[in-house]
Amino acid sequence: MKLKTEIPIKKQSNPITYDSNIILIGSCFSDNIGEQLNYYKFNTSVNPNGILFNPVSIENTIKAAVNKRVYTKDDLVFHDGLWHSFNHHSKFSEPTPDVSKKNKNVFDFYEALKSATHIFITLGTAWAYRHLESNTIVANCHKIPQVAFKKELLTVAEIEKNLVSILELVKTVNIKVSVTFTVSPVRHLKDGFIENQQSKAHLLSAIHNVINSNNVAYFPAYEIMMDDLRDYRFYKQDMVHPNKLAINYIWEKFTDVFMSEDTIKIMSKVNQLQKDLAHRPIHPQSESHQKFVDATSKKLKTFKENHPNIIF
Repeated sequence: MKLKTEIPIKKQSNPITYDSNIILIGSCFSDNIGEQLNYYKFNTSVNPNGILFNPVSIENTIKAAVNKRVYTKDDLVFHDGLWHSFNHHSKFSEPTPDVSKKNKNVFDFYEALKSATHIFITLGTAWAYRHLESNTIVANCHKIPQVAFKKELLTVAEIEKNLVSILELVKTVNIKVSVTFTVSPVRHLKDGFIENQQSKAHLLSAIHNVINSNNVAYFPAYEIMMDDLRDYRFYKQDMVHPNKLAINYIWEKFTDVFMSEDTIKIMSKVNQLQKDLAHRPIHPQSESHQKFVDATSKKLKTFKENHPNIIF
C-alpha cells in the first residue's frame, strides 16, 4: 500500500565530495542545508549578506562580489538607532556606520566564487519591496515604515532576466562551477495564500525557462515539501516553515542526489565523531568517561590522518 507520492529525482553527474567548495545563497532554506553541510564538515560558504528572498537581491549580491564593490557610509541608512544596508539582512545592521565587515564579506565571497565547485541558489519569493526614494529593490526593509516602499510582484520575464544575469556573472569568474537552482519550501503566507502560490509559480516558471536553455540543475525542495510531505506534522508551529523532521527528510534526498557513495561513507564517520565530541557525561571524572575521551581522541587523530582536508 502506498500512502504517499515520492518525487523522482535523478542523481547528479557532478557529485559533491570532500574536495568540493560549496556556496549556498538565497532564502532560509540555504541556511538549513548550509547548516547540514557544515555539520558534516564540508567546505561551505553560506549567504554572505544574510538571508535573501527575492532574485533581484541575490543577483545584486553576486554582482557586488564579482565587481568587487566597496561599501561606504553613503550606502547606509539610519533608522531606530542603527545603520542599515538595503543589500543586507538586519543581522548586519550596526550602531555605527562601519562597513568593514560588509567589505570583507564582499572580498571573501569573491574568492569563494572563484574556487567554488557547486553553487546552490534558493529563491524564496517573487514579491519584492522597492525603496521609493532610491528606486531600488531591497533585500530587507529593516522595519522602516511601509510608506517608504512599494510592494511589487516580479514578472516571470524579470526573474528570468535576473537568473540569466546571475549565471553570466558567475561564469565570468568561474567557468567550471556547477549551478543548481531551487525554490524555498517555506510558504510566505503574510503575502496571502493565493499570492504565495502566484509568487512560487513565477519563480518556478522562470527557473525552468532558464535551465532548459542552460547547463543548470534543479533540486525540487518545494515539490518535496508540497507533494511528498503533504502533512502539517512536517511544519513548525507557525504552519509556514518546515520543521526539523522535514528538513532532515529533504536533506536525505539532497544527499541521495548530490553525494557519491564514498562521500556518504565519510559523512557517516564524521557524524559519529560529531556525536562523540558533543557527548556530555553526568560524571566527567569517571573512569569510563576518561576511557571514552581517550578513545574519541584516538579516533579523531586517525580520521584526520586519513582525511587531512577535513577540518574539525
